[in-house]
Amino acid sequence: MKQTFTVTGMTCGHCEKAVTRAITRLDPQAQVQIDREANKVQVETEKPRQDIANAISEEGYKVQD
Repeated sequence: MKQTFTVTGMTCGHCEKAVTRAITRLDPQAQVQIDREANKVQVETEKPRQDIANAISEEGYKVQD
């Protein structure tokens, strides 16, 4: 299932890698696409939305609904 998150605080490639790593630690099969300029993170996963949001937040980024 494809889920889209609005994530603020990503300012560089390192930020993108940190968010991607957080998501793939939770679900190694997840497909992650990040559009930093639009503050969008698109995730293809079967994991619950809240679990993905929590993983992103734990890296220090703000997830908005």
